[in-house]
Amino acid sequence: MFENLTLLQLQQFWWIIISLLGGLFGFIMFVQGGQTLLGRISKGNETYKTMLINSLGRKWELGFTTLVLFGGALFAAFPLFYSTSFGGAYWIWMAILFCFIIQAVSYEYRKKPNNFLGQKVYETFLFINGSLGVILLGVAIATFFSGSSFSIDENNFSHWHTSLRGLEALFSLFNLSLGFALFFLVRILGALYFINNIDNETIRQRAIASIKIDMPIFLFFFLSFLYLLFTKTGFAYDENLKIYMQEYKYLFNFLDIPFVLAMFVGGIIMVIIAVFLTIHFKKTCCIKTGGLGVVLTVMALFLNVGLNNTSYYPSTFDLQSSLTIINSSGSHYTLTAMSYAALMVPFVLAYIFYAWYQMDKVKITKEEIEDPHAHNY
Repeated sequence: MFENLTLLQLQQFWWIIISLLGGLFGFIMFVQGGQTLLGRISKGNETYKTMLINSLGRKWELGFTTLVLFGGALFAAFPLFYSTSFGGAYWIWMAILFCFIIQAVSYEYRKKPNNFLGQKVYETFLFINGSLGVILLGVAIATFFSGSSFSIDENNFSHWHTSLRGLEALFSLFNLSLGFALFFLVRILGALYFINNIDNETIRQRAIASIKIDMPIFLFFFLSFLYLLFTKTGFAYDENLKIYMQEYKYLFNFLDIPFVLAMFVGGIIMVIIAVFLTIHFKKTCCIKTGGLGVVLTVMALFLNVGLNNTSYYPSTFDLQSSLTIINSSGSHYTLTAMSYAALMVPFVLAYIFYAWYQMDKVKITKEEIEDPHAHNY
């Protein structure tokens, strides 16, 4: 079956899978967003705070499952990107990794007996993961559009041409606009999740109030990112794989691939509808609508930067070192073998949905948290 596809078709197939996994991970980052709302919504009430953390504690491991799938697929399908980015921009990736490590430690040890660091320290770790970790991740993803300073020699060895090793991305308004847009987006998702998952009117009202604050700020940064993106000169390549600069490249990509544009616009509309219904009609199920909207929007952005003869990891130092799905992928044999392995992905996704359903059969209540026999994170 897959062996009959051309190499280009396999490369496109795998970029679509990676885009989907990226979209799913973008949605599950509501956990990170919720972690930054602990203080705002609990307002010092320990019972409320434990309810919030328990709610997130049920789901944070699903994010790691999706992250491993995303990273593993990217590594296996496009190994040259993995070696170039992670081997060159390692300071920003190490900072992101550290932020996710302290998240796992926090859920494990926050309520442990004889916790010498204290609960406040681990709650601070959760905030760092949800704020700094998310912003850095958004900045790193933005370099898919803005580029990085590297070159690749004839042996496919990458060379980074800045001592900041990825941290230079933090000095770009374009990159920061996506980082902060992602930060406020996952906070909105976190609030929508709390409204759906916790049976407490006070928490719901505070979550709605939080959305009212975060939504305008998100729109400011997101619209700023879109303006900079659509007016940006992008990195394209011709039939000879020669990289060149094209004006309004990313705007034209949407126009040239209508179904990707439809996904992008539809996803944005779904997020806006979810927020509108939650605020004005007090709906409690809008995490589903908003979550699907985020999946479609993030997936469309990945498709935009990888398809239609576009360099998805451009080099600002040496234009011809820019990475495309064609020059950075594995062999036909590798992608074919992986494609058969990818048939397991729907089962993994089914597991995630099943686990979600089982954990959400009973909503979190104040009585459950105050039960001395209950397990609290």
